[in-house]
This record gives sequence, C-alpha cells and structure tokens, in this order.
Amino acid sequence: MNLQLTHKNALVCGSTQGIGKAAAIELALLGANVVLLARNETALKTTLQELDRSKGQTHYYLCADFSQPQTVQQTVAQFIETTGATLHILVNNTGGPPGGPITQATPDAFLSAYHNHLICNQLLAQTLLPGMKQAQYGRIINVISTSVKTPIAGLGVSNTTRWAVAGWAKTWANEVGQFGITVNNVLPGFTATQRLSSIITNKAAGLHTTTQAVETEMLQTIPARRFGQAHEVAAAIAFLASPAAAYINGINLPVDGGRTDAL
Repeated sequence: MNLQLTHKNALVCGSTQGIGKAAAIELALLGANVVLLARNETALKTTLQELDRSKGQTHYYLCADFSQPQTVQQTVAQFIETTGATLHILVNNTGGPPGGPITQATPDAFLSAYHNHLICNQLLAQTLLPGMKQAQYGRIINVISTSVKTPIAGLGVSNTTRWAVAGWAKTWANEVGQFGITVNNVLPGFTATQRLSSIITNKAAGLHTTTQAVETEMLQTIPARRFGQAHEVAAAIAFLASPAAAYINGINLPVDGGRTDAL
C-alpha cells in the first residue's frame, strides 16, 4: 500500500491544536512538506518545530484568521506565488461555531459560521485547484462532523453549516475527479479536544449538572465506550491524502467509535 507523501506539499488549516495539529504531524511523518495555517503565530512556531524532517521535508507556517476569508486566500496565494510551490493536499479544518439551539440562533451566527467554513473552503480550494490540476494529484479533505448524518442536539448553527460543507464537497468531487483530485469529508465523533471540553462544560452548565455526569452520558452513546483521540482522526485524514486512496472520492467517513446510527 502506497502511503508515501514524499515530495507532496500539504496545507493544513487550524493546525496549532487538536485534530488540525495531529493531521499536520501525521502528514509530515508520511514525508509531506507541511504548510501550517492558523491565526496564532506563537502556536504556529511551536507546532512547526514538532514536525518530522527525517525525509528532508521543509515546513512553513502562514498566519491568518478564518473570520476573514479574503485575507486567508490572499495569504495562501502569495505563498504560492513567492515559492512557486504546488500544494497537493488541502485539509480544511477550523473551530466549530458556538453551541445553542437553532431556535435562538441569529442571522449573524449563521453568516459567521459560513464565512469561517464554507467560504474559506471555497476560496482555498479555488486557489489550489490550478496547481492540483497541473500535477494531476489533489486531495481536498474537510474535517466536519458526524452531524451531517445525524444532527447533534444543541449545535443548531454547526449542524446547518456542516451540512452545507458536505454538499459543497460532494459537488466539488463530481467536478474535479477527472483531474486526479479527490474531495472527501472526515467526520470526527466525540474527540478529546478543546472543542469537546467546551461542549461538555456548556452542556453541564445548561443542565445544572457536573461535567463528569455529562461525560458519562456521552460515553454511553459510543460503542467503543471512550472518546476518540486527535491522532486517530488524523490517521484517516492522512490515508485519504495518500496515493492509496486515489479511488475514494466524494465520501463522508465517520471516525467516531461507532457512535453514528446512520450508515
């Protein structure tokens, strides 16, 4: 099985913590040159030093805020123009919107989520597409949520936005598959990240109970009876980025310990 990414360049969004950071580490271990993209420059510099270089890789970082899609696009476009690099792999990943019932969600909450996720994904994919087409190799991998199969209670804006991204990705997959480019979604379940900790804390506060009680209830919904780890989700991302996954296109891949009820 060919999992090697030597001489491939990967852009990983939201790559200073959680699943994004784990994905950057995993891609580097497979030989990719990794470009980190996030808004915290100090964290970017720290993460950069943690990436494997045993195969002669050269890694970079770019600093931009996903709430400003045009700036994100310009930052990446300038990197491509300056370095002449072809970015073969795009991992779209950024923090989810705040929780809360959809009945109380404001229009601004939806607009903000769409800018951070759907619009940034679109602009980045468009920016990288010419290079991927020329190389006849492209992997666009979107880290979204199992909510695209089964909505998660209390995450109204997130559920809505994730579905939009899933539909966007399937449409892209249909249009660019002929160029050796695949577009797939990885759907993390309950994964031990800062995002999950925040969800648990907020839910406990809303129910006037303890975080331990909320955790116990959540674990009972997972056949594996444990939360996932970021590196386990990253392994799925790395596989989809590899040559071995060339004929996998337009799918939603849950990495959730069996929690999702839907097939």
